[in-house]
This record gives sequence, C-alpha cells and structure tokens, in this order.
Amino acid sequence: MSSAWVYTLIPATAAIIGAAIAVNVRLSPTLVSAIQHFAAGVVFAAAAGEILPDVMHGGSPLATMIGGFLGVVVMLSVKQIETFVKGPVGLLSMIGIDILIDGLVLGIGFSAGAKAGLLLTIALTIEVLFLGLTVAAELGESLRSKIKIIGVTATLVVLLPLGALLATPIATLPPHVVTGFFAFGLIALLYLVTEELLVEAHETPDRPWVTAMFFIGFLVLLALEQAMG
Repeated sequence: MSSAWVYTLIPATAAIIGAAIAVNVRLSPTLVSAIQHFAAGVVFAAAAGEILPDVMHGGSPLATMIGGFLGVVVMLSVKQIETFVKGPVGLLSMIGIDILIDGLVLGIGFSAGAKAGLLLTIALTIEVLFLGLTVAAELGESLRSKIKIIGVTATLVVLLPLGALLATPIATLPPHVVTGFFAFGLIALLYLVTEELLVEAHETPDRPWVTAMFFIGFLVLLALEQAMG
C-alpha cells in the first residue's frame, strides 16, 4: 500500500502522452467516442469486480451509506465547480480535483489488495489519458505553445501521486472505516463512468461498433482479472 503512489506514475505518464498527441494530431470525434466507451467499460469492470465485493463483504451498512453519501456529495460538488468558474480556470480546477480523486481512489484500491490496485491502475490509465487529451484540446484555444500546454498537463498530474499518498493511512484504519472509504471510491468510479466518460462519449452520433466498445472494455478487464487469478 505504501508504494501505491508509484503506480500513479503510469496514468500520469499516459496523461502527458495524451496531451502530446492532442497538440500534434487531431483525432476524429468518432474515434474519441469509441475510446471513451472502451475506457468507461474498463473502469466499470474495475469498480464492479474489485471495489464492490469489498463494500458488500465489509459488514457495515452504516459505513457504506456514509461513505457512499460523501462520494455523491463530493462528485456533485466537483461538477458544480465548472458552473461557478468559467473558462480555462474552471476547467483546470475541475480536472485537477478529478485527478486528485483518481489518485485517492487508486490508493484506496491498493488497500484492498495488490490485484485490485493493479486493475484500477489499468482502468484509470485509460481514463486519465483522455483527461490529458481534454486539457490539451481546451488549452490549445488560448495557448499557442505546445510545450506550455504539455507543461500545464504535467503539473496537473502531480495531483495523482498526492491523492494516493493521502490514501496511504487507510489500510491501518478499523475495518468499518475502510468499508466507508471503499464505498466512497465505488461511487467516485461509477460517477466517472455515468456522468463523465459516457456523457462525453454520446456527444457524437451513436454507432453500433462505438457502443460495443463499452462492453469490449468491460470484458477485457474481466478476462484480465480472471487471468491474474
């Protein structure tokens, strides 16, 4: 668990790569939608396969309700930031908090076990890759320097290991408190899938093969989980 922050370097690198791609190549909306569907399927599989069982077997309905409720409040509050703070500042604030929560969820995942942490690393790497694409695309409208755009993205992803470090003490807490944190992480991941990845993915016209990418992503992570034993 103490080394969970090291694994955040993988999605952090993916975000920087995503930014580098976005400033040099213009991806088609259909391709972006397809990969967002795939990412949503992978994240959903990680939430259902790794975090949900720990919540269900935690044996503390009260902790589950409290952690889940806090998860809803936090994620909806993050959404409101974009409403109150307009422009690039609002976007960067929202994405920065998003990245911090991703790091926290990854740290919570590693407290459930190495396999859960590794699978969450894979899932969040794909998701954070698209955060990098989003940041670069938005900043490209106000910044002309590709180096500055990539630099801003690199600065934001420092919040990933910070989030994981904040989660480090969780494994030492009483079991019912840990269950509450698992519930929080579960809600955060489900919100990411339903209110961010899939909402953005459906901004382009639906195509059967694009929709199928969600289920392919889900099955890929499911198969990987079984292969890992």
